[in-house]
Amino acid sequence: MREFKSNDDVAPCLGVVMPVYNEQATVAEVIRTVLAQRPVQELVVVNDASTDGTREVLEGLAAADARLRLFHHAVNQGKGAALRTGFAHVTAPIVIIQDADLEYDPAEYHHLLAPILADKADVVFGSRFQGAGAHRVLYFWHAVANKCLTLLSNMTTNLNLTDMETCYKVFRREVLARIAVEENRFGFEPEITAKVARLGVRIYEVPISYYGRTYAEGKKIGWKDAVRAVWCILKYSLKPLA
Repeated sequence: MREFKSNDDVAPCLGVVMPVYNEQATVAEVIRTVLAQRPVQELVVVNDASTDGTREVLEGLAAADARLRLFHHAVNQGKGAALRTGFAHVTAPIVIIQDADLEYDPAEYHHLLAPILADKADVVFGSRFQGAGAHRVLYFWHAVANKCLTLLSNMTTNLNLTDMETCYKVFRREVLARIAVEENRFGFEPEITAKVARLGVRIYEVPISYYGRTYAEGKKIGWKDAVRAVWCILKYSLKPLA
């Protein structure tokens, strides 16, 4: 498999889908960083009814770069709903999910793209738990919950992932076209994992850095989302593909 030493080695081929809700403090920096990466062909941003001034920041950025396509939800619906909107509008041959905070580094896109560009994979997960790169030291019980959810997901999908809940998931666009996203919130992660597994496509996992943030810094996922994730793991392991 060809090794790409940086994003500069990869021609534009990537559609980035970014759900955004109340990220005024970070969204401009994230978007500028994403658009600075050579593999990025387009950036589809879905503003999920932000109320903190994020919309105005996004509209200014969209006016400055034609690669940024901006969509708005009139009512807050959740990450899964925003991704559903973004997936419906992305056109690039390869698609990645990017959060609007600073937890994940777009400078690592080339690592995630490598297995797909080498025609080894159809879907790539970026793992925060494989040991490579910098990792901010944060919540112990969050790490435990992530690993337990990944284990339960693996038991139902027969995959051997180390990080089912990761934001960085990369897809060939034709794979996404075969999946109907149903979950509106963070249940998207186990849902998409179960549905990808049932398609029988080639899945790879690569290590990534992780610069986690605290709740005081804007982290949104909570214990209710973990309970919902368990339900989604069981639900989508049994439900026929839509």
